[in-house]
Amino acid sequence: MDRVKDRTTEYARKVLAGRIITGKLVRNACERHMEMLKKSKTKAFPFYFDVEAAERIMDFFGFLCHSKGEWAGKPVVLELWQCFIVGSIFGWKHKKTDLRMYRTAYVQVAKKNGKSTMLAGLGVYLTMADGEQGAEVYSAATKRDQARIIFDEAKRMVNASSSIKKYLEVLQRNINMPRTNSKFEPLSSDVNSLDGLNIHGGLIDELHAHKTREIYDIIANGTAARQQPLIFGITTAGFDNHGIAYELYEYGCNILNGHTEDNMFFCYIAQIDHEDDWRDESCWIKANPNLGVSVKLEDLRMKAERAKQIPAAQNNFLCKHLNMWVNQEIRWMDMERWKACHIDANDDIKIEDLKGKSCYVGIDLSSTTDMTSVNFEFPFEDGRYAVISHSFIPENRVLEKEKKDGVSYRTWIKKGYITETPGDVVDYSFIESYIMQMSDDYDIREICYDPWNATQLAQNLTNEGFTTVEIRQGYRTLSEPTKDIMSLVLQKKLLHFNNPVLAWAMNNAIVTMDPAENIKLDKSKAQYRIDPAVALVISHVRAMVSESAVDISEYATEEFLNKIWS
Repeated sequence: MDRVKDRTTEYARKVLAGRIITGKLVRNACERHMEMLKKSKTKAFPFYFDVEAAERIMDFFGFLCHSKGEWAGKPVVLELWQCFIVGSIFGWKHKKTDLRMYRTAYVQVAKKNGKSTMLAGLGVYLTMADGEQGAEVYSAATKRDQARIIFDEAKRMVNASSSIKKYLEVLQRNINMPRTNSKFEPLSSDVNSLDGLNIHGGLIDELHAHKTREIYDIIANGTAARQQPLIFGITTAGFDNHGIAYELYEYGCNILNGHTEDNMFFCYIAQIDHEDDWRDESCWIKANPNLGVSVKLEDLRMKAERAKQIPAAQNNFLCKHLNMWVNQEIRWMDMERWKACHIDANDDIKIEDLKGKSCYVGIDLSSTTDMTSVNFEFPFEDGRYAVISHSFIPENRVLEKEKKDGVSYRTWIKKGYITETPGDVVDYSFIESYIMQMSDDYDIREICYDPWNATQLAQNLTNEGFTTVEIRQGYRTLSEPTKDIMSLVLQKKLLHFNNPVLAWAMNNAIVTMDPAENIKLDKSKAQYRIDPAVALVISHVRAMVSESAVDISEYATEEFLNKIWS
């Protein structure tokens, strides 16, 4: 007699036999499955594994077709690790009721491992093939556009699959099955009303991006009237260890490590182990079970090389490609690379050569009692930039700041890198006078400023005939210039004159990252002053798109930046 096909258990056996390389948490998930199989043969254990039900959902995916990329138009074939996930969730049942055992699933895998395809297929299955009358299935997110990612993928898959499409009606924001009065829709917290939901399936993609647990709780509360509802959260790791995703991650780890027992909670967490050397590519498959399929080894190698050089890129690589939760606080600058950008006597650009050239000014006013900085940035047609930095500090605060920051402001003042202003606060008239003086030597195209506390200074400079540009301090505005500065430093294309105050600030600079992987400098996270570095980023917002810099090298292109930071 032929052995019954059981891909769920096949995966577990191969992992435990060492034939498939995984991290400890996935191995523990496989051990959990095998241990429950043993227990299921006893009367005391109330659950059994329905191989036929597990295989049915795997086979269902074969009726769906990929909608884009290299597999467009071809049937979806689940990889064995995906079979383990869906097979476990739909195969384990109660002996008395035949209803599913698992009601919540938490799956964490790295980017590009087929999360959207799996979740979209599950949404279609729950809508039309799960034996539920009047099923309500939702792809859920905090924003409407995010909620539509899984839903739109499901629409494309259905439209590309003739054998499935004939049973479903596909509308702009609704997939429904008239025969069972079931529907699949996107759901977000920015809709008019979330009342009256009777949820059979709640699918939450990129759970790490949820700043609050609002949507998760709405889904959970909406399942109360269903016999076997499923809440399925899938995500990469993130940077926020206070959100719902990290809460579920920790809970899942406790289950997989044997510290907590919860037969209603399925978890599959694919990450490298903490003792692994992230630079060793042999461990990357632990976080990327689709390595060699949808995840390309060469792409990971390229990103790893960048991560070795760029501190901020290292955290991003660990988080998004090796699936490790990391702190949002990331050191920005590789100081050895920064030192290599110093202009010395052998360079073809000298400070006197900048006279008469166009520049963009960045001002970071900070607090009136702290250091304030101004940056002059000169773009060149060959893609290089030169910067001149100067700072200001109230003279009555110098000794206090020296004790607090552990640096000799008095030495920097004597050498001309910082100007003292009389009294306890920075006198902004000194900044105006300095910019006016510099305008005698340089063609100031724009003066860029942080609008916080700078309105009057900007108005005064406008009245003097300068063009002033307000630079908002959000991720959307600052991320690209912050990343571009780092890429320029790597190529020795951001030239500086060894200003020790600027170098100190660059060494202090910390960046934080939002869920969309945008970055910006964060003063609140830095131990010491970073005002000159902030002024540099502010000037670069405009300098990087200036007419003087349009003919830049291939390394400053958006494609290059995306390769570094994706």
